[in-house]
Amino acid sequence: MPALPAPDYPADVRARLEADAKEVIARYPGARSALLPLLHLVQAEEGHVTRTGIRFCAEMLDLTTAEVTAVSTFYSMYRRKQSGDYQVGVCTNTLCAVMGGDAIFEELKEHLGVGNGETTEDGAVTLEHIECNAACDFAPVVMVNWEFFDNQTPETARRLVDDLRAGRAVEPTRGAPLCTFKETARMLAGFPDERPGAVEATGGAGPASLIGLRLAKGEALPGRGADHVIAPRTAEGPTDEATGGHPAEEAPSGHPSSHDAPQQTSASDPQHPAGPTAEEGE
Repeated sequence: MPALPAPDYPADVRARLEADAKEVIARYPGARSALLPLLHLVQAEEGHVTRTGIRFCAEMLDLTTAEVTAVSTFYSMYRRKQSGDYQVGVCTNTLCAVMGGDAIFEELKEHLGVGNGETTEDGAVTLEHIECNAACDFAPVVMVNWEFFDNQTPETARRLVDDLRAGRAVEPTRGAPLCTFKETARMLAGFPDERPGAVEATGGAGPASLIGLRLAKGEALPGRGADHVIAPRTAEGPTDEATGGHPAEEAPSGHPSSHDAPQQTSASDPQHPAGPTAEEGE
């Protein structure tokens, strides 16, 4: 068992972190609401949430270390052990996986000699598989410290981690320039990115991700005429326009959508009532 209580930060570090913590806490009507950003703040100091960081957060927010530990171990964004300068996350969710994400992850595990959540011996790269990067139209996607590297292959991903370990400049596909994990954690704590041009750098979603938005706004799909725009449903029921969005198309009979024709359920059937009873046993 570790010795209790946890050691404190050196005096100069403690003073600096206290000033930052007070700035964060002042943003919230209740102090304990600042716990998540404070955990990012201490993670920015040491690269993971240490016992000292947990003690610091507890003291600043008048919480117990058990309460802080419960939160820090619940969210995967908070690291429990020392991590690398670059968190390399490979999406292995459905679309990225079938598009090559699984192959990329296996390639990087073998190339780096580490498993999921492990860090290379030089402390540069921590490899992990993640469930979704919300960028399916760029699959397979790799993220480094939450910046996008789109349309990757095992070869390009291997070259990417080699460049990171060698200290060579690496440019994300879109978004802000790359920085270290500790710098990223400080930004997540709510402090601005002060690097020149970093805030102005941006990158939006791809065309495939925006099709639903364009339809919702009544815009035509790329390469289609205006007759393929799907009109919004109204309170009066389905419009004269067919469900496919094209005037010449007829909706299939006997297959209404759940939006157009509410279906019979047990809750609406008086012969088979469903739902909570008034009292236990009834």
